[in-house]
Amino acid sequence: MSVDLHNHTVLCKHANGKNEDYVKEAIKNKIRYFGFSDHAPMNFDKKHRMDLNQMQNYENEVLLLREKYKKKINILLAYEVDFLNGFIEEKVLKADTDYLIGSVHFINQWGFDNPEFIGEYKSRDIDKIWQDYFEEIKALAKSSLFQIVGHIDLIKVFNYLPKKDVKIIAKDAIKEIKKSGMSVEINAAGLRKPVGEIYPSRDIMELLCEYDIPITFSSDAHDPTQVGFKKEELYKYAKDFGYTKCSYYIKKEMHMINF
Repeated sequence: MSVDLHNHTVLCKHANGKNEDYVKEAIKNKIRYFGFSDHAPMNFDKKHRMDLNQMQNYENEVLLLREKYKKKINILLAYEVDFLNGFIEEKVLKADTDYLIGSVHFINQWGFDNPEFIGEYKSRDIDKIWQDYFEEIKALAKSSLFQIVGHIDLIKVFNYLPKKDVKIIAKDAIKEIKKSGMSVEINAAGLRKPVGEIYPSRDIMELLCEYDIPITFSSDAHDPTQVGFKKEELYKYAKDFGYTKCSYYIKKEMHMINF
């Protein structure tokens, strides 16, 4: 992929490998714009993210790699920020980044994508879970804090699917994303999860097309070997819906590039 904007580092405590190895793999995969967007710190679920006092080192290392490899690749600095009311760090929002990915990993502080808490699905109404999730996505878009929506239908990760039409559930959130001017990532990580499917699903992709919402690409790598994961499959998937361009960001300004 010419653009790969969602990639992690060991600072999140659930990724492997040296940052430089991610860059080398990106160069090998002929990626032109490669973004580090590790999990931003917050005072919740601390075992899956960097600490506040690690932000400066993270940013410095990414900028050093940017300079070192500037003739071979464009390295971008970002964070993946959990949209969780009351826990978003102002320091992260004010950081000098190229973009922020807004993601929903929690519904009322339930970590629905964490295998540790998978039992909750059996005690809740699945349609209500999905409706609550997309209400959070809607609020995320309405906040105007982010440039990219991360893995927009992450709620499908364990293959617990709603009985209600996904398009009906997601439509209001998609409308709000359109108003916000954000991009939605096509994220390969779902292919490595129990659902075995790209984020977003075909139903959501149809809505993105209907509302002419820009896309970008992400391998969501947590190991250097995952950089550029299934990139040709992601390209074909996007082209099936008529997309020929994808977005990237520099200093939070959107740019478009052919893929």
